[in-house]
Amino acid sequence: MNAATVLAAFQLPASALVNQRVPKKLLLEQGTLTPALKRQIQNGIEELTWIATLKPTTIGVPEYRDETREYLEIAVLGLALRPDARRDLLDLQIHRSIPYPVVLITSQPTCVTLSLAPKRASQAEAGATVVDGSMLAVTLAVGDSAGLPVELQQAFLDSLRLSQQPQANMHTLYQGWFERLEALLASLISGQYALAATPAQAENRRAALANHARLLREIQQLRAQAQRETQINRRVQINLTLQRLQAELAAATQQL
Repeated sequence: MNAATVLAAFQLPASALVNQRVPKKLLLEQGTLTPALKRQIQNGIEELTWIATLKPTTIGVPEYRDETREYLEIAVLGLALRPDARRDLLDLQIHRSIPYPVVLITSQPTCVTLSLAPKRASQAEAGATVVDGSMLAVTLAVGDSAGLPVELQQAFLDSLRLSQQPQANMHTLYQGWFERLEALLASLISGQYALAATPAQAENRRAALANHARLLREIQQLRAQAQRETQINRRVQINLTLQRLQAELAAATQQL
C-alpha cells in the first residue's frame, strides 16, 4: 500500500489530472499562522502536489450551490511528509488553506492517510470558506507495516472508484467519499466493511461513530481516575459508572 495505490483506486479520468507542485510559500502566506505551524510546514512537508481538479468540465458532474455551500470543484492533492512531521496538524492546515473541498492523500514512510473535510462559507469573512464540522481521516498500512486488516483495506479501496459515487452534483459526490471513510472507521469496530444503503442509515452511522468515540474517551478517563482514587467508596462508584458506560459502548457497537 502506498499513495499511488490509493490514488489509482479513484480511477480519475485523464481530463481531470493536473500534477502541479504547490510551493510551500503559498501555505506560509495563508492567514495568521503560529510560529510552530510555520515550522511544521517548512520542516515537515517534503512536497505538496495538486494532482487533479474535479469539476463539471473534467468529470461531467454538475456543481452545487446553496445558502451556505458552494461545491464548484473538488481538489485532489498529494502530500509527502518527512518522518517526524505532525501529520494530523498539517493535513488539517491543507484542508483549511484550499478554498475547495479537498481529497488529500498524505504519505509518510510508514503509512498513507486519506482525509476529507466538508467546506462551507465563512460567516466571519465574505468570500472565504471554512471546514464544515471536522476533518475525517483514515490511515492505511504501507508495505508490511501494521495497520488495517488487508480485506478491509481492499474493500475500502474498491469502493472509491469515481464512477461508483453519487453523480447528482459535486456535493453528493464528495459526500459519497466521506461516507466511505465513515464506513471504514465503522468496520474497524464491527469487523465488516458495508456502505450505508440510504442517507438515513449514513446519518445514523455517523451519530453512532460519534457516540462510540465519546464513550471510549469517558471510559479511558474513568479508568485513569480509578487508578488514582484512594477512597474505596469512590472507587466503587467509579466502577459502577464504568460498567454502565461499557454496556452503552456495547450497544453503540451494535449500531455500526
